[in-house]
Amino acid sequence: MYNLKNVQFKNILDIKELTIEAGKITCIVGESGSGKTTLLKLLNHLLNYEQGLIEFRGKDLKELDAVTLRREVILVPQAPVIFPGTVRDNLLIGRQFSRKDPLPDEELLKEIHRLSLYKKLDEQTGTFSGGEKQRLALARVILIDPEVLLLDEPTSALDDNTLDKVMDRILGYVKSRQKTMVMVTHSKQQAKITGEKIITLDKGLVSSIEEVA
Repeated sequence: MYNLKNVQFKNILDIKELTIEAGKITCIVGESGSGKTTLLKLLNHLLNYEQGLIEFRGKDLKELDAVTLRREVILVPQAPVIFPGTVRDNLLIGRQFSRKDPLPDEELLKEIHRLSLYKKLDEQTGTFSGGEKQRLALARVILIDPEVLLLDEPTSALDDNTLDKVMDRILGYVKSRQKTMVMVTHSKQQAKITGEKIITLDKGLVSSIEEVA
């Protein structure tokens, strides 16, 4: 799905060669400042690489319309964007952006409950905690049903019990629908539990690639 060759971005990333396969779960690990988040933003075309080539489905990423790409490849940052308004507003705005029909309340509620977020659809989001915002953003992405999910520390604000439930839901969704997922995590243990491939970055370089059985 993604092929990277000689990709450089400022003094943050220098990737000689890297492949991210379609239909698989890839985890990216590394120390703080190793370039993990920057790599996700390059895949989503939020940043433009300075040298080299990134291909998405065999096409140069720079030649693709960024807005169209982001309807298929959706990034959830560690501190996700939550829009003013209600839970319902935040769930439906993703469908609207992706030019998909709105969904009934029953489906919206079912999804947030699957992610252990027990809020009313008419509830305002202004006072939500960091963990509640993360779960709301993840529900929004699942309801969009994109081809590729790029997740940056998606459970960093969750307690262990909630984390396990949320990850079970995400993995169940991704595997059942054969989606492609790239997830940044600081936890190598979580990467081994979650990923089918683990890419380790060290000071902007790919230091190792591990296939997980």
